[in-house]
Amino acid sequence: MAGSKFGSFKSERGDSAAAGAAAQRRDPYEVLGVGRNATEQEIKSAFRRMALKYHPDKNADDPVASDKFQEATFSYNILSDPDKRRQYDSSGFEAIEADSQELELDLSSLNTVNTVFAALFSKLGVPIKTTVSATVLEESLNGSVEISQLELGKSVCRKVERQSAHFYSVDITDIEAKMGLVCRVHSNAKSRFKLLYFEPEENGGLSLALQEDSAKTGKVSSAGMFFLGFPVYRFEQNNSAAAAKDPDSAFFKRLDGFQPCEVNELKAGTHFFAVYGDNFFKSATYTIEVVCAEPFSTEKEKLRRVEAKILAKRSELSKFESEYREVLAKFTEMTSRYAQEMQMIDELLKERNAIHASYTNNPTLQRSSSSSRGKTSFKEPKSDNDQTVKKEKQSKSKSREGSRSDDDGPKKEKKPNERLRRKKWFNIHLKVDKKRPS
Repeated sequence: MAGSKFGSFKSERGDSAAAGAAAQRRDPYEVLGVGRNATEQEIKSAFRRMALKYHPDKNADDPVASDKFQEATFSYNILSDPDKRRQYDSSGFEAIEADSQELELDLSSLNTVNTVFAALFSKLGVPIKTTVSATVLEESLNGSVEISQLELGKSVCRKVERQSAHFYSVDITDIEAKMGLVCRVHSNAKSRFKLLYFEPEENGGLSLALQEDSAKTGKVSSAGMFFLGFPVYRFEQNNSAAAAKDPDSAFFKRLDGFQPCEVNELKAGTHFFAVYGDNFFKSATYTIEVVCAEPFSTEKEKLRRVEAKILAKRSELSKFESEYREVLAKFTEMTSRYAQEMQMIDELLKERNAIHASYTNNPTLQRSSSSSRGKTSFKEPKSDNDQTVKKEKQSKSKSREGSRSDDDGPKKEKKPNERLRRKKWFNIHLKVDKKRPS
């Protein structure tokens, strides 16, 4: 993507120019041409129209188009994120860190080196958001894509090249539309892909309306769209890098990605889906299946109940977070006080020992007792009887050694180790049969 950086939107000018640009930023709603009460779907549609119009692939030598594309991308990054949109609505750009804005990358516009870096960052856990190739969107709008018929209840296994898409059409009746429709795609090879839903245009082309990125669960990556006639929610995972920095905040924001889908039901007629290969280098293997929800009435009720519980749990988490923060602050205060009290007690005991040691007229002892008292206070002094017994043993051993030296004459003095080894040798008890003559 021309003029973009991985993970952030930064001006290529100096700091002063960047500050001036920050002051001259246009309202994101004005940039995308939507109202402040615009839905998520309206914001997505407006951004895709602008991205398709000003994409660098179509305007390689037009700096004005490049600036408009970056401005639209920056505005979309704010309005497409519920937290950032809320911050902007309340406090404007000051509440948003421009350097941390994530971009959606069109991998088809990246060269090999940048694609390698993007793949490497993704492997390291850095979230790399990608968008559908402008070429695919343009071909679909022009009605120049090949569309395959897909029957309800039958799965199709295929392989799609990276940054390419396979289009499918599904026909449903009034009864099937009323009972609901589910489209699911999974890959046993853990391929990255996007499940897309297109709406027909008056000129016969197709415009992108919904998009679901694949998510890995165990050894399978999958994505699904559920049109069941009641509000169904999608769940977007949190940023793993941010979770590693602040696990507490990541936990309390874990359900913030639980957002309602824009479309809950379909009308009778023909509907269009597509599978987009989102791998960095290789093709994506997948299986797609569209089923009518009529045989799955039990599953529909279970899904409705469990999502209602998730919504209730999300509201409970917001209340629990305030309680947790209060208790955590108190715990941190108590822990700090515990360390301070322990240090104070150690210092008082040390001062007390120093005062005890000062009761002496011996200046040497007075200087050293304060430092050595801690080490020697636990050693018991040896009694006079023990010292007398030790001296008697030493004198007896010296007298025996002296008598041996007089009898044997002058001999070379042996080292203690040799004497011990010889003593051990002669102390070996040898059994001798006295009945046999030698």
